[in-house]
Amino acid sequence: MERIGFIGGGVMAEAIIKGLIRGGKNAGDIKVSDKAAGRLDYLSENYGIIESHDNIELTQSCDVIILAVKPQNLAEALFEFSKLAVFDKIFISILAGVSTSEIEALLAAGSRVVRVMPNTPALIGAGTTVITGGARATPDDIKKAADIFAAVGSVTVLPENLLNAVTGLSGSGPAYVYLCIEALADGGVLAGLPRDVAYKLACETVKGAAMMVQETKLHPGALKDMVTSPAGTTIYGLLQLEKAGVRGSIMETVMASCQRAEQLSKLK
Repeated sequence: MERIGFIGGGVMAEAIIKGLIRGGKNAGDIKVSDKAAGRLDYLSENYGIIESHDNIELTQSCDVIILAVKPQNLAEALFEFSKLAVFDKIFISILAGVSTSEIEALLAAGSRVVRVMPNTPALIGAGTTVITGGARATPDDIKKAADIFAAVGSVTVLPENLLNAVTGLSGSGPAYVYLCIEALADGGVLAGLPRDVAYKLACETVKGAAMMVQETKLHPGALKDMVTSPAGTTIYGLLQLEKAGVRGSIMETVMASCQRAEQLSKLK
């Protein structure tokens, strides 16, 4: 059975562990290291995983190593890894803004690195994860990474030069959707609905609309037209959105996030 090790046991690591176990992975095949002993105790007590207090020992005893520390702690976590020749291992990074080449530079020459970018809905098994391979990653490495992250949602494989765009859309995107849900609910309250009812209706509306796009495969514009009758309520609402420039604002929002991701990657 393939053994998976986590260097870093934070919230996203926990989401992946939870998804793996829910999908049938034996908790005894999962090992986690973390600087916070209390965090390791929590993960062990709640999920039955194996604790480790040595990143090199963890790496030597596992087949796949998921790097889940904060980006600023990566060099410390991989201290002396450049001397560790473990070419039968796959290193999977979930570190935002850290390229595969930067990770490869901290590892022994020839190490295989896969970079993944999950988003926060992974915490409830509804994430969107994008995967890209480093210089020496094989198609089988990409597949193994995809199989792991399929436990917390959907998976897409893309070239690494598109990951800043991914940050702008699916990485930061949940925050923009939350803002829209809040605004829809506020509109409902303005129109007289109780707050709890407004939030419920807003959430279900966004969820249902997204499912319609996914399941019907129709263009969002076509689905919009299906709701929009001549001189009806929806077309008047859409007119207000167009007057406010909402379409362009959302596009510019994604681009701003993408550009900031590019800036941050150059600051390191």
